[in-house]
Parts: sequence; structure tokens; C-alpha cells
Amino acid sequence: MGFLKYKGYTGSVEYSEEDNCLFGKVQGMTKDSITYEGATVDELTEDFHVAVDDYLQLCEEKGIPPRKPYTGVLNVRLTPEIHSCAAMAASKQGITINAFIKNAVAKALGIML
Repeated sequence: MGFLKYKGYTGSVEYSEEDNCLFGKVQGMTKDSITYEGATVDELTEDFHVAVDDYLQLCEEKGIPPRKPYTGVLNVRLTPEIHSCAAMAASKQGITINAFIKNAVAKALGIML
């Protein structure tokens, strides 16, 4: 699966063999759904841009703030042992457990903070 990016939104790129078309949906939107499709990558990209623009315009017309995907707030469930070890490791580094987990995830993804 590939991804498209536009105005802070990330959309999936998928293929439907049954419909013989490309389609996708904006990722990380829990309450609103933004979908799009196209016969080619160029058409899919254009429909993605139009769908995001339409969503933003609709929000503006209704006077509501558009939802942003991936707010940065994430609840992670750990075993008590992992939670304890992470808390101790964070304390040894003089940082919060949130900073410790953020650093660990970034490192695993190869992202430099």
C-alpha cells in the first residue's frame, strides 16, 4: 500500500481488482471519513486533493474546526513489567516516561529527534 500527502493529511492508495480502480481514504480520521478514487495514480491524486479541499471547505462553511489526523495523543497498553522497566529507564535518563517512549518509538522508526 502506498500513501499520498496533502495539506497535513495522509491518504492510502489501494487497488480494487473487482472494480478495476484505485481508491483510498484519509488515515487517522476517527469521526470523519474522507475517501477518493481514480483509474490512474494521477486521477487518484487529484481526487484526493479535491476530497481534502471539499472537507476543509465544508468545515469552514459550518464554522467548525477540521479534524486533524493523528493528534499526537496515543494510549499504549503495556504489561506491568514493561511499564515498570520503562519508568525506571526514564528516571535514570532524567526524562519523563512519555519522553522515553517517544524516543524509543522514534529510534525504532529511524527518526532523529
